[in-house]
Amino acid sequence: MLRIHFNDADLARTRIAAAPDPVWEIAASLHRLQSRRGRWAYAGWYRTARQQLREQGLERVLRSVLLPLYPRAAYFPDFLTPADVVGDLDAGLESVLATPPQRVLREMAILDRTVGAPAWAGQLAGPEARKEFVGMLRAYYNAVVAPYEEQAQARIEAERAARARGLLDGGVDGMLSGLGPMLRWRRPVLEVVYPKQVQDRDLYLNGRGLTLVPSYFNWGEPVAFADPEMPPVLWYSLLHEPSPPDAPHGADAPEKSLITLLGRARAVALRAASTGATTGEIARAAGVSASSASRHATVLRDAGLITTIRLGPTVLHTLTPAGASLLRAVRPTG
Repeated sequence: MLRIHFNDADLARTRIAAAPDPVWEIAASLHRLQSRRGRWAYAGWYRTARQQLREQGLERVLRSVLLPLYPRAAYFPDFLTPADVVGDLDAGLESVLATPPQRVLREMAILDRTVGAPAWAGQLAGPEARKEFVGMLRAYYNAVVAPYEEQAQARIEAERAARARGLLDGGVDGMLSGLGPMLRWRRPVLEVVYPKQVQDRDLYLNGRGLTLVPSYFNWGEPVAFADPEMPPVLWYSLLHEPSPPDAPHGADAPEKSLITLLGRARAVALRAASTGATTGEIARAAGVSASSASRHATVLRDAGLITTIRLGPTVLHTLTPAGASLLRAVRPTG
């Protein structure tokens, strides 16, 4: 277990990232390729990823370079997931390139002691080898992570809406108490479930605050840096459901009003979801029963216009990128 200790300054400086962390999603997606845990939640992605890697000639890179450096184990090098550029792929890869050679060698030695490092790993201390490696990371990202950027962003926006409601209802305690089954808030400590093979440890924030990063491809236990001197970042898993069929992209924006397109109740439901709405709130806004509101939300979700997450005893509906695009494209109704 990891125990993260907060003081009042840490609580004031704790935040939730507004977007996926692309460099971390590379690592987490590589872990998905190494495990059958949670495969049901990523079944469509897994099939597509294997096909894309094969078609783009990246299977050898995957086997011989990426998987050995990102083992699904107690440790992989911290410099591969920079903390100072969370949410920016280009800046993250530049940070990997700029890592001091001494740190690369130090962390490769830890990897070797922990699970074993490939014989060539030390070459990454050199700038040319690391430049080639970063090119491999970018190619892998473009092949198997980038096509899912919109789905990941929609899920993270839903998670942020849920945490914002917790903050409004119960302050920072309310926000931290709803982070999921792998994280337990017992003021002033956030207890994080770690794999059994990882030794228990304590992380004292000491006024630095904590950046919480919801991760689309992370499954199971949250992850933090092994080095306590690094900026405090905690990546944690979103709760997944089997993905609905992908909504069509790039279609011409409809010119008719939402009411003509969707019907009055579903148009109201879609607009309500633009700021996050429970089923009960949709029912009140549309003037329908809770069961009718639930059916309308299901239709919108199956169409790829909203996404739904559980928030305690209720569920929260928020827009997907397709739903947001539709609202931007149509003329407002009265």
